[in-house]
Amino acid sequence: MESRLRPIRIAAQIHPQQGPWPELRRAAVEAEELGYDIAYNWDHFYPLYGDRDGPHFECWTVLAAWAEQTSRAEIGALVTCNSYRNPELLADMARTVDHISDGRLILGIGSGWFERDYQEYGYEFGTAGGRLDDLGEALPRIESRWGRLNPPPTRKIPVLIGGGGEKKTLRLVAKHADAWHTFADPEKLEHKYGVLKQHCADVGRDVSEIEVSVGVEGKEPAEVAPRLLELGATQFTVGAKGPDFDLTELRRWLEWRDSL
Repeated sequence: MESRLRPIRIAAQIHPQQGPWPELRRAAVEAEELGYDIAYNWDHFYPLYGDRDGPHFECWTVLAAWAEQTSRAEIGALVTCNSYRNPELLADMARTVDHISDGRLILGIGSGWFERDYQEYGYEFGTAGGRLDDLGEALPRIESRWGRLNPPPTRKIPVLIGGGGEKKTLRLVAKHADAWHTFADPEKLEHKYGVLKQHCADVGRDVSEIEVSVGVEGKEPAEVAPRLLELGATQFTVGAKGPDFDLTELRRWLEWRDSL
């Protein structure tokens, strides 16, 4: 793959579950003080691990709070579920948090997958293909609404799309995304990136315009980072789990970044 003229960025995905709000707030503030570049949460209504009925907080109200509680790092969801909000409403929410944060919001978005969320909150689950089609219809509506809001966003809000589906998801990345997030290992990343590159060629876009983000939770920087960098990844995301939101793993990735 071609080399990328992008800074290496370290992100913390602070899981909004299994812990009290003061600890969730502290984790975001502490991570920023340590020097991370991005704080993500996720968009679910119930925990994904541990006690499945344990404490859990809603994605976008957390982001609005983090926008006030932090001052430097970007913030976003990894990722927002497209199914849970009307696209025009989501665009307005994103624009508002963009202003609260003084231009630090990333709109991470995906098609959705956690069936319990849908069942418990009354959304139609449908099929994976149908949810991706809905995402494809929503993205132009979000982009159009940003151009009609008063006041407009403070900047072109970066769009990050999560997922690795080769026929639909990566084509949406090629058409709409400023960043792409995946949990792929190096071998799979190389293949997926090749697919994305072809989709970009098909829509007349340079693939180098898209930042590649990789989830690296549980992996040591020295073992995986050099190869991932070689393959084009420049954003690396580690998780912080409740109830204590330990940032030890984040510290190791920050040390690696700062050693380069």
